[in-house]
Amino acid sequence: MDFIKKTEKIFEDANFIKNLGIKILEIKKGYCETQLEIRDFHRQQHGFIHAGVIATLADHTAGAAATTIVHKEEEVLTIEFKINFLRPAEGEFLICRSGLIREGRRIMVAESDVFSIKSGAEKAVAKAIVTLMGAKI
Repeated sequence: MDFIKKTEKIFEDANFIKNLGIKILEIKKGYCETQLEIRDFHRQQHGFIHAGVIATLADHTAGAAATTIVHKEEEVLTIEFKINFLRPAEGEFLICRSGLIREGRRIMVAESDVFSIKSGAEKAVAKAIVTLMGAKI
C-alpha cells in the first residue's frame, strides 16, 4: 500500500473523523491538507466553531502528515499536542494545513495551521504543534 492510500485509510477507518466530516484535500510526503464543512453541530453556545472540533482537525491532519513517512507496518499515535487559538472561528469551512517540522526515526513533530473560510476570505484561527510516534500496533 502506498503512503497516499495508507493516509486515506486513517480517515476512512476513524468513525469520529467521518462523523465530523473532515475530508482530505491534498497529501504529499510530510504534508496533509484537510477541509471541514461547518454544520450547526460543530458550533458551541456562542455560535463559534467549538475548540474541540478545531483541535481534532489539527491533530488528525498532523497524524496524516506523519503517516506519509512511517514504515508500511507502522501506525502513528499522538504523544502530545499544544494548540493556540488565535481568534474565534466562524464561517462556512475550516482548512487545516499540516507539515512535518521534524522527521525522526520514531518521533515526529508536525505543525498544523487552521484557517476559517467565511465569504471566501481565509483567516488564521489556530496553530498547533503535534508530537507523534510511529509504532507497530
